[in-house]
Amino acid sequence: MEAASVNLINDLKQILSESQVTENQTVRELHARDESYHAVSLPDIVVFPETAQQVSEVVKLANKYKIPMVPFGLGSSLEGHVIPYNHGITIDFSLMNKILEVRENDFLVKVQPGVTRSQLNKELKKYGLFFSVDPGADATLGGMAATNASGTTSVKYGVMRDQVRDLEVVLADGSIIHTGNLAAKSSSGYHLNGLFVGSEGTLGCFTELTLRVYGIPEHVMAARASFPTLNHAVEAVVSILQSGVPIARVELVDEPSMKQVNLYSDTSYNEAATLFLEFHGNEAGLKHDVEFTKEIVAEHNCYDIEFETDNAARNRLWEARHNLAYAYIHGNPGKKLMVTDVCLPISELSGAIHHAREAVDLLGLTGGIVGHVGDGNYHVLLMIDNNNQEEIKRAEQLNEQIVLYALERKGTCTGEHGVGVGKQKYQEKEHGNSLFVMEKIKLALDPDNLLNPNKILMLERV
Repeated sequence: MEAASVNLINDLKQILSESQVTENQTVRELHARDESYHAVSLPDIVVFPETAQQVSEVVKLANKYKIPMVPFGLGSSLEGHVIPYNHGITIDFSLMNKILEVRENDFLVKVQPGVTRSQLNKELKKYGLFFSVDPGADATLGGMAATNASGTTSVKYGVMRDQVRDLEVVLADGSIIHTGNLAAKSSSGYHLNGLFVGSEGTLGCFTELTLRVYGIPEHVMAARASFPTLNHAVEAVVSILQSGVPIARVELVDEPSMKQVNLYSDTSYNEAATLFLEFHGNEAGLKHDVEFTKEIVAEHNCYDIEFETDNAARNRLWEARHNLAYAYIHGNPGKKLMVTDVCLPISELSGAIHHAREAVDLLGLTGGIVGHVGDGNYHVLLMIDNNNQEEIKRAEQLNEQIVLYALERKGTCTGEHGVGVGKQKYQEKEHGNSLFVMEKIKLALDPDNLLNPNKILMLERV
């Protein structure tokens, strides 16, 4: 890199302005990490393009000098996706943050990758619309597509892959393609949207996204239900789903996590296994859904359920859930958050959560269990001391136990956080011979392995 550095910098400044190219140490440090516990690594250069054409020219230069590239949104990822372990160029998309078009009659919106979820929803509200995917963090939409993010609303509206109608992508050679169209369905050609969503910047850089949006529900109601055990809460979720109640969100929070919620959010919720629920619909329909849900949870020993229709109270409830990670961080100064992430068939979820709770306690770790249990996805929030190698080892042991339990039951090692480097070692066990197909696709599109190298796949093994 040193030999080519001066020439590369000069060439970059020919296609970008002086302010769009930097070797500043502080800026490089900001792009050397994400929200995970994974080790930091600095890029050599950070660039801030404003157009797809500028991204294309940057990629062409990286090819000329054989320099690795890492696309970067806000750095809110949790498995080391944006950490440039091969150094090179970090492409920061924060200046590409325009909402380009709202097609309200088609329920579609076209955005640049640096637009955040809250920014988009603020604009959509003017049209009576909203974007459904809610991972908790105010991530960029480009980053959310790169990791196939989901979150609290996926039980009703689906995950990020379900919302993407078209992507503009800069490929490894600098060429620009579109992966879809504006139609609601198509039987034409390979499903490139499905290929690129979740590719974590290893196949191309997203420069524009066309996304599906929804009408804001006429009525929204939230609820908080307390249970004597985690098993009772999970079994209640299964019964709610089997009953056909059109639940919009259903989140599990265990007893230790509810204690953290109360400490951090200054609330006085029951410190027990709890479901946070939300219902969307019209007034008459919601009344029926609420009464039916009350009957169902009572059958599973729910001893307290409270409903919130007031907007402020609902927001307070969901803020408490979304701020849980920060509640753990605040309550454990000096420690770093590590989040596990697996997804299983719903029928296996109760056993998986029971297994995880036992493993946390047996290993003597500090942590709680939360999950988007309506789609079989759950997390263990662990607080670990990065200076304590023995504690890190126990945390990694726990993560491995949880992942292997899920894989043995035909689940996945990651439900929504993505692979990055953290889940890389489980790819062969999960995918078998399909992994070699993925490797061939990667090599066909990026033969020099310059796009976010050695994330998801470790090509040295080929």
